[in-house]
Amino acid sequence: MTEATKINGHCHPRFQGVREVFEQAFQRGDELGASVCVTLEGESVVDLYGGYADEARTLPWRPDSLVNVFSTTKGMTTLCALRLVEEGRLDLDAPVARYWPEFAAAGKADLPVRYLLSHRSGLAAIRKPLPPGSLYDWTVMTDALAEQTPWWTPGENHGYHALTFGFLVGEVVRRISGKTLGTYFREEFAEPLGLDFHIGLAEAHEPRVSPLVQGPIHAEDGTDLFSQIMADPESLLAKAFINPPMLPTDANTREWRAAEIPAANGHGTASALARIYGALALGGEIDGIHVLSSEIIERARQEQSLGKDLILPLVSRFGLGFQIPPAEEPLGPNFKVFGHAGAGGSYGQADPENRMSFGYTMNLMHSGVWLVDPRPRALLREVYTAIG
Repeated sequence: MTEATKINGHCHPRFQGVREVFEQAFQRGDELGASVCVTLEGESVVDLYGGYADEARTLPWRPDSLVNVFSTTKGMTTLCALRLVEEGRLDLDAPVARYWPEFAAAGKADLPVRYLLSHRSGLAAIRKPLPPGSLYDWTVMTDALAEQTPWWTPGENHGYHALTFGFLVGEVVRRISGKTLGTYFREEFAEPLGLDFHIGLAEAHEPRVSPLVQGPIHAEDGTDLFSQIMADPESLLAKAFINPPMLPTDANTREWRAAEIPAANGHGTASALARIYGALALGGEIDGIHVLSSEIIERARQEQSLGKDLILPLVSRFGLGFQIPPAEEPLGPNFKVFGHAGAGGSYGQADPENRMSFGYTMNLMHSGVWLVDPRPRALLREVYTAIG
């Protein structure tokens, strides 16, 4: 047990259990700096933060501390594609090549947009070895994906597109809108909603960024995801995560933060996640600001993929771009919730049935073979206990 950490912010008395679980995580040493936010009926009922923004424990974690949320970014990228669907500019069942002609190479002329969002395209990794730094070059990444043959027959199976998801979906958004994914997200969602969330972080925000710190590895069966990746660098799992080559420390560099990597390098706050998912939980509008139509939201959370993941060593379940919980890993009593988790622990979720949303960010990275980190899952259990 560590010394007590002061927890700041507000928490409705009904959700006192959430505060207690949040505090206990710090006391156990499971947190360094973190925030959790919950909205109910669009109103913030939990907005707590505590700890430190640096490993040396000299800088307090603030309500506006930004942190890289890795794959939690995929939920924001998904919104951009869905907005184009709502506007009639993107057809989920049309070939990707309609919008991105070069994509038709290597037998992909008929591959539908829907497969990109549901991790069914077979393009979970890039075959040819790419040099270091390629991840920051949009054209290098999209050209490599356009020319590549799928690893499996598109549509027959699904496998987590850890890094390629953002370039695939992002290039379709760019071809249609004429804007980069980060710019499109900022103009269409972040600015209208006042979201402190960025895909491609401006240098002016650097002082607010909390570096990520490697935390414990949970490996009950003697293995963890990272060790499995490194055990066979030629495996599809390894190629999905480390081609182009990248180190865990890369996420703390200015080069990483400034780039647009729409599957992995969004920087934001827990309150930003809770606000955008809060709009989705209310049917697509919050404070009079339109996000998505209720019809598109319902389409997006319908199951597209379920079963053994061809990349991750577990069962996964996806709608259109969003994760939805499989039976093996419930996130409360409602299996129709949707959102996305990120490596290390971050998570955002909407629950329309309960008109509730959830956001969690942190700087102490835990790793294990799971879809959603145990810390947000424990917080969510208390949220649902309070809701009743």
